[in-house]
Amino acid sequence: MTRFTFAALTTFSVLAGAGCATRASEPGLLDDASLQAYAARPFDKPAMMGRTVELGRNHGLPVVAEFPCADVCPQYTVRIVHYRLPEGTDCEAAGGVEKTVGVPVAIAVLPKTFCVPKVLAGSGNYFTR
Repeated sequence: MTRFTFAALTTFSVLAGAGCATRASEPGLLDDASLQAYAARPFDKPAMMGRTVELGRNHGLPVVAEFPCADVCPQYTVRIVHYRLPEGTDCEAAGGVEKTVGVPVAIAVLPKTFCVPKVLAGSGNYFTR
């Protein structure tokens, strides 16, 4: 086994073992299984409250996780995993599914529509309380 092959296998093993959602050969790409695994995991509400995290690209589209909270924080922090589409891009045409969820705002919860990856739309894991 050459040093390059050994180094490549070692790097891949470390990334896979760490639960990294990217492929070693294409940094920043998320396959459906990795995205679904991330969305199914619990999250730390106090640590994530008010943050937006760039997760990578899924089917060529940027994916983010938003953690809005309002009123009673961090208890009411939610996680919404969705595509970040360019202005004017149609969700369905881009390969996503539009989903409307209640987002905490001040002392209320207001409906907001997001374009979510198809793999998460069916499971409901795009929105976590």
